[in-house]
Amino acid sequence: MSYKKQDIYGALEKISVPGEGKNLVESNSVTNVVIFGEEVIVDVTINNPTLQAKKKMEVEIIKIIHEVVDQKIDVKVNVKANPIMQPKTITPDNSIPGIKNIIAIASGKGGVGKSTITANIAISLSKMGFKVGILDADVYGPSMPIMFDVAKEKPLAKDVDGKAKMLPVENYGVKMLSLGFFTDPDQAVIWRGAMATKALNQMLFDADWGELDFMLIDLPPGTGDIHLTIVQAIPVTGAVIVSTPQNIALADAKRGVAMFKQNDINVPVLGIIENMSYFTPEELPDNKYYIFGQDGAKILAENIDTTFLGEIPLVQSIREAGDVGHPVALQEDSPLEEAFREVTKNMLTQLVKRNENLPPTEIVRITNMSGCSTS
Repeated sequence: MSYKKQDIYGALEKISVPGEGKNLVESNSVTNVVIFGEEVIVDVTINNPTLQAKKKMEVEIIKIIHEVVDQKIDVKVNVKANPIMQPKTITPDNSIPGIKNIIAIASGKGGVGKSTITANIAISLSKMGFKVGILDADVYGPSMPIMFDVAKEKPLAKDVDGKAKMLPVENYGVKMLSLGFFTDPDQAVIWRGAMATKALNQMLFDADWGELDFMLIDLPPGTGDIHLTIVQAIPVTGAVIVSTPQNIALADAKRGVAMFKQNDINVPVLGIIENMSYFTPEELPDNKYYIFGQDGAKILAENIDTTFLGEIPLVQSIREAGDVGHPVALQEDSPLEEAFREVTKNMLTQLVKRNENLPPTEIVRITNMSGCSTS
């Protein structure tokens, strides 16, 4: 039996596109229909990029063609998502009101303690008298709610000039927003880039951050989509790279520095922090054991013309303090508080130099996957 394209299109007109009030044909979602004897191939494009939405659309198309045209047709469906929309470009004059400095804290690889460093730098800045906020941009592994003992909190809404905005959660003098406030901690976040981008933009621009001297952005590991989203959306004042001393971590840290220094991104790198630098046993407080190697990040900083901001030792209490939601920098007059205060002071020194000698950072417009151009 031969089938006609108009029969297939007629069946597809019975499927509505969610949120558009139109059917598949009216919305131009059907990009192609090919008939080979008793086989029909349908190509469809939808806005929702999730695997669940694609599978649902595939099932609906097969079902309606079997019902309306012929049960015997061998239907093959190819469902694609629309190309990811570029995030809204924010000009420097239209950036987040009231925020003076935006510092991205990144790492080339996971497991080097980037979030721990971010949390304790935020505490150190707050204790110095600065107004501080954290955007937990590690959308696939948000940890700030746990580290600040606010995992059970939810951001409240506030009316600002007739528009509802999120109020960041606050503890220890630090404001924060994290995807961890909006997701089930027992479930993995399985999002494509467009969904993560939307969530980040909402936490940036649909929140009432108030006046901040510093916003620290805790980035996910690597050099991927989230990093590009951030530098495209807001003018980042500077970046700090966190690494551990071993060669494999340093190689990834070097790539992280290179990403920010790329001509078309051009975010000043304030320096490198070496975490887990050495181990000092409690019973031998004067001994230092360089388990992962010595001076790796310091040597890397010298080789790539970047500042070495300092080292943080490998101490069990740092991990324990983060796990119970009480960052170790809160401990008054302790060696660890001093260590974090020192790297924070070094970061501030580089930030002052950066602000005195360089113009404000521009946002970046990503034009394709292989290159960038500043807006």
